[in-house]
Amino acid sequence: MKSSFILMSFLVLLLCSAAASAAVNTVAVTNPQDAAALVYVSGYDLNPVVFYPGETGTVTVHVTNAANTSVSVSQPDFIDPNVKLVNKGAFTTATSIGPGATADYNFIVTADGADGTYFPLFTVSTNAYGGSAIHSQIPLKVDSTDVRASISKRPDTFSLEKTDMVNVSVVNPRLGDISDVLIIASGTGSDMSPEEKYVGAIPAGGSAEVPFAVTPHQQSDVIFNVSFRNGDNKHITNVVLPLNIGVDKTAAIPIINNIAIVGSGNSYTMTGDVTNAGITDASGLTLGVDAPAHAVEPYSSYAVGALASNDFSSFTLTFTASDLSAVPVTIQWKDADGNTFTTTKTLDLRTLAGSGSTGSRSGGGSASSATGGSTTGGAASRAGAGGPGGGGGLFSFGGSRGGGLSSFYPLIAGAIIIIIAIVLWMKRKWIKAKFRKQ
Repeated sequence: MKSSFILMSFLVLLLCSAAASAAVNTVAVTNPQDAAALVYVSGYDLNPVVFYPGETGTVTVHVTNAANTSVSVSQPDFIDPNVKLVNKGAFTTATSIGPGATADYNFIVTADGADGTYFPLFTVSTNAYGGSAIHSQIPLKVDSTDVRASISKRPDTFSLEKTDMVNVSVVNPRLGDISDVLIIASGTGSDMSPEEKYVGAIPAGGSAEVPFAVTPHQQSDVIFNVSFRNGDNKHITNVVLPLNIGVDKTAAIPIINNIAIVGSGNSYTMTGDVTNAGITDASGLTLGVDAPAHAVEPYSSYAVGALASNDFSSFTLTFTASDLSAVPVTIQWKDADGNTFTTTKTLDLRTLAGSGSTGSRSGGGSASSATGGSTTGGAASRAGAGGPGGGGGLFSFGGSRGGGLSSFYPLIAGAIIIIIAIVLWMKRKWIKAKFRKQ
């Protein structure tokens, strides 16, 4: 119990000591004039720290009494031709400042001047007979330099239905901090995520990078509304991002080549290779034929799966077609963000329908969003025969499949064997005749 009492006494003494150290050391005086002479301006606060031209804020002046007796003061004022005092009539009564105490005077002012630093005069009178007034100049900065907002990161072009990341950069080049920074994205014809982002405070000379995901559905603009506060004053600046729709330079580019077609009965079997000539990988890649061709089993569609950049995969498709002048082959895949892309390659196979006809080499179509375009291949040099009901001839273009001179190899080999046999037989007959003559 005794130890607890000692501990409590120590804490009380410690608190008293802290309170005494926090208070202003007072000076003993004998008359009101000496007490008034010990009243002084101990500090000030500006909100905002730096004003925009024409902006309204507050200036708080701290007046401290260092005497050991109370001092009465009155008629505070804030004087400058370029700084308008808004609440001049708020200080009509005298204020008594106790020993070691501080009184705060809050002035609402409007900075009417141009850029620069001003020194308004603060003054307050003491009520002591013969006492002098208290004066102090308060520096006040006015700067029209604005907060800057821009798009610091964006793709060269946007693709429809494809999500891309953009960065909104907010830079504070001012000498004072800004607060409550909020960015709101808006616009028709596109989706933004997030739709708004609260940044908070940005210190003087600081900056912030804020990412947004943008998915365009049509050619349009996205507007980023950047609002902030300088003191209690709200300011707004806008950044416009045009969504220029074009070909994604980093997209996967599937190309079809080395195509061969075999007719059997009433259907065709097409084989070939699909190559990813783009920069990024293609996921979930599938191939199929479209009207006027009709897909049939067993290969009505072909799933390649993931196809890395600069890699290729073989495929097989089976279909029927009454007219081989337009056989569209559609390729569909996804990017890393799950966006779906489709491109269509239309093949003209009319020259492959008869015996000895010349084939066509298929090129690769470029990737397009949602529907894709169609492209017709150029000329090549393969011969073939067949078609539905035509004996199952093989036609190829762009590759090394099919007949050609290889079909004559057995005949040539047989002829060579016969010639060698005749030569050997004649030589044997000549040798035998020679021995008989001897």
